[in-house]
Amino acid sequence: MNKRVSMLFTIAAVAVMGATLFGSTYTQTQIAGQSLDIAEMDVNVIEQIHQMGGLQLVMPQAFAETDCGALADTGRNVVEFNLTGESVELPIMGGKTYNAMTFSGQVPGPTLRVTQGDVVQMTLSIPADEITGHGNDMHASQITALAFDSVNPGETSQYCYIAESAGVFKYHCSGVHLIGMDQHVFSGMYGIAIVDPANGYKKLMVEKTSGSGELDRVFYDADALEFQLQFNQLYLNEDGNYDAGAMFQHHNSATVVNGIQFGYVPNMAHNLLIKGDVNDNIFVAQPWNGLELEHMQSQLMYVENDQHVRLFIENHGNEPLFFHIVGEILDRVVQGNRVQSGATETWLLGGSQNMIVDLVFDEPGVYALVNHDYAAIYTGGIGLFVAGDPFNLNPVLVDAGVLPEAVPSYAYALGNPSDAVPPMGANSIAHPAINIHGLYTDDVVSELKAEGAIPLWEVIPVVAEMILG
Repeated sequence: MNKRVSMLFTIAAVAVMGATLFGSTYTQTQIAGQSLDIAEMDVNVIEQIHQMGGLQLVMPQAFAETDCGALADTGRNVVEFNLTGESVELPIMGGKTYNAMTFSGQVPGPTLRVTQGDVVQMTLSIPADEITGHGNDMHASQITALAFDSVNPGETSQYCYIAESAGVFKYHCSGVHLIGMDQHVFSGMYGIAIVDPANGYKKLMVEKTSGSGELDRVFYDADALEFQLQFNQLYLNEDGNYDAGAMFQHHNSATVVNGIQFGYVPNMAHNLLIKGDVNDNIFVAQPWNGLELEHMQSQLMYVENDQHVRLFIENHGNEPLFFHIVGEILDRVVQGNRVQSGATETWLLGGSQNMIVDLVFDEPGVYALVNHDYAAIYTGGIGLFVAGDPFNLNPVLVDAGVLPEAVPSYAYALGNPSDAVPPMGANSIAHPAINIHGLYTDDVVSELKAEGAIPLWEVIPVVAEMILG
């Protein structure tokens, strides 16, 4: 049946059911030259239509259930996700600050992690003294956009949805009735939801060659050490306010990863460990050294060799993300719970697009993650993974009493940055230690301290004293 005939048949069928449901005799369709007399139809056919639900045959339930009470009664696991929308002043490179808008006092906002099929109960509260309303559009949902509308200062709004699809999904402020959405997002109101597959993640297969050129397939367990990396841009004027004109021209003032330029490069602790001098930088771009910066001090990300590493990556910005790790291969790229590529060098993400990257760092070394747009690299879109013990620091740390014995990664001594570590899931390997690092308000820092995260700015002087004696 060709497309035209199929379309005409569909229109006719709808007309028949409409006549049946509303008890009228519909004798002329909207298609010229055709007529349809309901009186000529078989009675059994009409009865079958009624038995099948009448109009629901044509228009099944159009919208997913969103009533929080009804969803709670389904027996599904319900995960509460409570956010506040608040404007604060946060630091940027060069000793300046900017006027940020945040979810719960941090950029990016808190990461939601659920399992496919869970119910998410999202509650957004706006303090009474907030300067404007805010909304929250969660891309992991499949519900009417009306739920995302702005919430006025002093008010609270809530909606629920079923996290039906596995993957990584953006959430962001929808502005005030969509007006100013760009300002709210580029001022910091964005984050991610990680929806783990109902049956867990799959093992990672990596092809390796022997000296004879034969291929060996090495399988790594589904459990992985995990990081989250969220890319975006800042569009700021000299006063630290959002510049819409610059945004429309795609003239960004900074590229950020998890809200910070050059947030994952060496700090003074690495200068001390590697060069013996806290003031002797070991990296070309190292702008966040000072202890007075506290949680804004830059930090590296540490992994073990021959370890399954999983990266949750989201591009929140206007500019494309050409994700690449210098010196490594992306062993597997997954989008929407489907494998898109294996053994690739770089993967392109457009705005509001995501992926999960699985890889293994075979050799000890330093590996730069970049947005392989050179303008993005030089404006902050770069960070470093350190695999194994490339600087042979184990003997130094053991001799100084920092470590009781040699360790497979520096994370055991220096920890990994909190803003790059997602909440634990079913297939997560726990990080040896987590440091307080991120674009946070003081209240968020206090909460992380209470939860046991390490304030690195307090630890560095102690480690320095131990090493220097």
